[in-house]
Amino acid sequence: MKRTTISLIGGAAALAAVFGVATVAAPAPPAAPKPLPASAERQPVQRTTLMCPAPAPNDYDSSVYTAYTPPALHPGGPTGGTADLTPVDQTDGVGDTIATPSAHAKPVTPLTVPGKPVVTDGAKTPYPVIGSADGALAPGWSAQMTTTIDAGTGMGLLGTACAQAGTDFWIPGASLASSRQDYVHLTNPDSQAATVDVSLYDAKGAVKLSGNTGLTVPARSSVPVLLSTLLSGDTAGDVTLHVQARDGRVAAEVQAMSKTTGSDWIPPSATPTTSAVLPGIPKDATSVRLIGYATGGNDADVKVQLLTPAGPITPAGHETIDLKSGVTTSVDLPKLTQGQVGSLVLSPAPDSGQAAPFVAALQVVRGHGGNEEMGYIPATDPVGARSTIDDNRSTSGSTLALAAPDGDATVKVTSSQPSKGGSPATTTVTVKKGTTLQVTPPAPTGSGTFALTVVPVSGAPVYACRELTASDGDGLPDFTLQTMPDDGGYVAVPQAAQDLTVAAP
Repeated sequence: MKRTTISLIGGAAALAAVFGVATVAAPAPPAAPKPLPASAERQPVQRTTLMCPAPAPNDYDSSVYTAYTPPALHPGGPTGGTADLTPVDQTDGVGDTIATPSAHAKPVTPLTVPGKPVVTDGAKTPYPVIGSADGALAPGWSAQMTTTIDAGTGMGLLGTACAQAGTDFWIPGASLASSRQDYVHLTNPDSQAATVDVSLYDAKGAVKLSGNTGLTVPARSSVPVLLSTLLSGDTAGDVTLHVQARDGRVAAEVQAMSKTTGSDWIPPSATPTTSAVLPGIPKDATSVRLIGYATGGNDADVKVQLLTPAGPITPAGHETIDLKSGVTTSVDLPKLTQGQVGSLVLSPAPDSGQAAPFVAALQVVRGHGGNEEMGYIPATDPVGARSTIDDNRSTSGSTLALAAPDGDATVKVTSSQPSKGGSPATTTVTVKKGTTLQVTPPAPTGSGTFALTVVPVSGAPVYACRELTASDGDGLPDFTLQTMPDDGGYVAVPQAAQDLTVAAP
């Protein structure tokens, strides 16, 4: 890379809904406890906020932004509305601006109706972008940036879905190895500056950092931070990042750049928990590496299972893995997939005695002998009510991996109307308990970019991951992986009822 900073892709979705006020009855012994209220009703959000980074600053890169809002799940929702992304500043965190868009820069990927994606050439917008959607365009609005680097450090395909803003993120899988150049990108969508603390943990524990670890992210801007510049001493190897917003909120994501295995974005792992699902390991993966970190005060002794198309198996020699508290644990899982798509499930080991929360991610490498590229699969949440992923191309290969660890699950997969016109297509598939199912998206008519939407129909929770591949003729297996948690388009609104007993003495 010729520049020392990489632009951020962050993304945020600020959800808004009208909530009723739920009241709780005061205890009145010896009467029996009152029954729990009926389940909350799910309502569409009224506003969604997203953030994306500038394309990678490389002389040999090309990028596109894509955005899409799926049709409403239920009739009678909001109508009208707007949705677009606006270029913003990229700064170095100490007051200096790296890149500033023109005051007259046009919005990126403006949507007008649900159901049809919009594509924008990222070369025309080499800046971070922040935007919002309202009305009928808010529920499920999604965006993605996909970049192709044709030469130099990080050569390959990298992409990420725009993430949500928050205050606490764990990102396992970054590296301080000499072959890597990793940046954490922090994006602030709000009108006031945010103060962010970044901690690093390697195989020995907390990494000693230089100076003040509190980083300032100016209002409505993005700050890329080269991880090696935070160190006060020598360290190497895999690390886990902990990003905490002391004031305000940010989106956080790592762009991993390797001299030998390409590049990709590493999104945050799902919230620390005692079990994790990492779906969609490609069937032709030549290397799979698990990076985990126990976030509590106790070690996490986890059972390892691979969900194959035929059912769950236990990787030989890795029946359990001990994730030590406070240190990053890395485990190579050689010959894991054996030519079949798979999903890794981590759960408390039967004889562990006590479950402990942890975070995890997989580094996946495809290719051989110098023609290699990497991608990342963080632990993720299930699809939930609905999930959408952008930038599926009629000229490239997109495959969907669906995992159902707890029971049979039936889902509807829809390919949207392409950006250049045509009609959507839908298929319904059933994923058997304990398996991973690889699905080729139904082919819509027309041409251009289309979005993929997954909606559960019945059964147990399902986990999803999209693999996007491209062929550039150089023998490099260009690919990028994105997990598909719930799109946040609908929120639970608790049913409210008047209860005067709360005022009783």
